[in-house]
Amino acid sequence: MTHPFLDLAPLSAAHFASIEDRVARLLSTEQDVLITQGEALLPLEGAIRGAAGPGTTALNVITGPYGQTFGDWLRDCGATVHDLAVPFHTAVTAAQIQEAFAEHPEIDFVSLVHAEAATGNTNPVAEIGEVVRAHGALFYLDAVASIGAEPVLPDAWGVDLCVIGAQKAMGGPAGVSAVSVSARAWARMSANPHAPRRSYLSLLDWKERWIDGGRRALLHAPAQLEMLALEACVQRIEAEGLDTVMSRHAAAAAATREGVLAVGAGFEPYVYEASAAAPVATTLRTPEGVDASGLVARALATDPTLPLAAGGGALAKEMIRVNHYGPAASLDTVQSSLSALRAALTEG
Repeated sequence: MTHPFLDLAPLSAAHFASIEDRVARLLSTEQDVLITQGEALLPLEGAIRGAAGPGTTALNVITGPYGQTFGDWLRDCGATVHDLAVPFHTAVTAAQIQEAFAEHPEIDFVSLVHAEAATGNTNPVAEIGEVVRAHGALFYLDAVASIGAEPVLPDAWGVDLCVIGAQKAMGGPAGVSAVSVSARAWARMSANPHAPRRSYLSLLDWKERWIDGGRRALLHAPAQLEMLALEACVQRIEAEGLDTVMSRHAAAAAATREGVLAVGAGFEPYVYEASAAAPVATTLRTPEGVDASGLVARALATDPTLPLAAGGGALAKEMIRVNHYGPAASLDTVQSSLSALRAALTEG
């Protein structure tokens, strides 16, 4: 018995490298780009553990749950961590980053999430990058949710470690991810005696055995189906045009914010300012006394395909997330989602 997903010719090193090159073009970067064989948490953790250690003083920006996770990893590495937490309904500012440097001039590592799909905010990375670059700190960015929904430009913004995933705005697979690495970041990792080696978390292993070897021999058998799905995903973005893909996400986000205000009934955007709202997903605050998780369950009972979810953890009672990303970044999806929420509120 044969199957189109089975019995495929092995993915060659040259083919693997060509997919990396396409991802690099998507990021407009001249940095090294590694495609890692796992969900984006793999390079997110690997990059922190490779670049941070007991001698690191980190500024960890918290605008959502992933920022909290990065702080935990940094502390586990032995780094001294200064958390800069802002309310989840807003964004951090470059001025706040500047103030943190003034208070702690020894900071040499900054970790930031570009867009927090879980909370619906996005941060001004270009402006923040200027501040970080002026102070000479290494800049680590989680752009997993933002890539495809808004510009992600590691070179122009001075980002040293930029991690992306394909499963959100790119509309691709979840099982592979990528990281762009600057020469400064490689040097920091090479000088770090605590950086993972001979480990699935090791970026240095890939640097020495894959990049420095001319990308001729893979470290291990690649996740072939996921790699082919990533290639198809990038091809689709190239065919549509990245600017067009980002415009679809911006239009869906604007329509969701405008539509929820038109619907009324007590709904309102969770992120107060439109300038701080992420194009990848829009979060909504439920009317007073209405449980968000129950409301979402009723809406999904009528149409399980709608991209609706209640907030995570403590936010499950008051936040609804409209995940208008990838193929769902359309006005039809937004209209269907808001209509279902209004109907579920009436039923409740």
